[in-house]
Amino acid sequence: MTDIIAFQTATKTFGGLAAFKNVNFSLRKGEIHALLGENGAGKSTLTKVMAGVYKLTEGKLLLDGREVSFSSPKDALDKGIVMVFQETNLVPAMTVAQNIYLGEEKMFNRLRGLYIQARQFLVGMGFQVDPTAQVSTLGAAHKQMVEIARAVHHKARVIVFDEPTATLTPEEKRHFFNLIKRLVESGVSIVFITHALEEALEAADRITVMRDGEVVASGEAKDFTRSSIVQAMVGRSLTETLHGSASRTPRPYGEKVLSVENLSCAGLVRNSSFSVFAGQVTGMFGLVGAGRTEMAKVISGVMKRNLFHGGEIRLNGRSVRYRVPRPAMLDGIVYVTEDRKFDGFFETMTVGENLQISELSNGSNPLSVVSMSRARVLAKEWGERLKLKAISDRARMIELSGGNQQKVVIAKALIQQPKLIIFDEPTRGVDVGAIVEIHQLIGELADQGMAVVVISSYLPEIMAVSDRILVAKRGRIVEEFMVSDATEERVMFAAVH
Repeated sequence: MTDIIAFQTATKTFGGLAAFKNVNFSLRKGEIHALLGENGAGKSTLTKVMAGVYKLTEGKLLLDGREVSFSSPKDALDKGIVMVFQETNLVPAMTVAQNIYLGEEKMFNRLRGLYIQARQFLVGMGFQVDPTAQVSTLGAAHKQMVEIARAVHHKARVIVFDEPTATLTPEEKRHFFNLIKRLVESGVSIVFITHALEEALEAADRITVMRDGEVVASGEAKDFTRSSIVQAMVGRSLTETLHGSASRTPRPYGEKVLSVENLSCAGLVRNSSFSVFAGQVTGMFGLVGAGRTEMAKVISGVMKRNLFHGGEIRLNGRSVRYRVPRPAMLDGIVYVTEDRKFDGFFETMTVGENLQISELSNGSNPLSVVSMSRARVLAKEWGERLKLKAISDRARMIELSGGNQQKVVIAKALIQQPKLIIFDEPTRGVDVGAIVEIHQLIGELADQGMAVVVISSYLPEIMAVSDRILVAKRGRIVEEFMVSDATEERVMFAAVH
């Protein structure tokens, strides 16, 4: 098979520090090539060079055997290369159909015809998304579907998928991989960045593993195992620690911190009741659309519950109703968003500046004095605690990998010194090494007496970190398990039946 794209001894530096160096990588026509590695390994930067976001510092990028240097993503798109980023790049104020056909508008547009065309296209891909819906109203999973649909619509020769399945349900993943197979059969080449190693082993033709900006392993997918991939990614075995053991003894009940009774919100949450206790990790599992995120947002003041018959929320026995997040935060409730790009940080600010803004918001600095020296202290302190990897002390958030951005979002939450912290999909788009670190941090917070809620669509994660498991379905908590009594089969049965 001929190479459609190839990197030869390629290096990309930022401020004198290498994001990747001396990389040799090739993509053949009509193949799926999985690109794996920890966050900060250089995967996304490598593919962004391929997609015209960055230019190489040294080395060559070849397209059909000829050296190229893309001046912009549009330049790469004109050559048939499309990238579906880990964080969606849609226009929130536009509809789904308008985003799919963005840039192809005619002088006179007939929206009804556009919506019919988009609906047929989405149904053909197996995506159940309303083409007339405004993108800002969609959840993370449906936004990802729109991104994928837009890339497929461009009929690209090369599509780079950066964590495309992180927010999809099992059924949606099946449709996605069927779509991938159809694309490959039509001659499209796929670069597939994922932290779901099983997906890489099952779907890819070849696998390349990067660590610390270098290629450390590359070959046919059939020659790899999960263990060998993990060993190459982190330089050590994580088999025993990655997702722990669900047979462990759960932490005992502490004080009841939160009590929710008959909570209802705009048809998304329906008469849901549950409790959360100090010194425990309460896992909340359910498929996409089960209402878990909406429950968390109502509790933390991001969303409002129904004015009439909206139920009751009690914090340490006191009835509360939050209309905005700040009063909830001052009462000790912090929500760590699942959508870090739009809700988690200011991307053009540095790590320290983001952390200081979070510190100022909790009232610990009544004069709201901004200090660059304080920002640097916070960046150093939390960077060491959470093992943050940044190109420099002054690196902006947009320059960090997805996993390191997630660590900053967690640090911003912990600065608030919460009594109750809610993690919504805390390891989405995070590599295996960082998953272990985040899971350990969650356990440490519970051991210190904090009430911790973890919302996740990945059942092994829920089984690994939780003491109690709440199962959500159609806007309600329908089942509760102690982790010592739970099995993946019982939890999944409760979620789908």
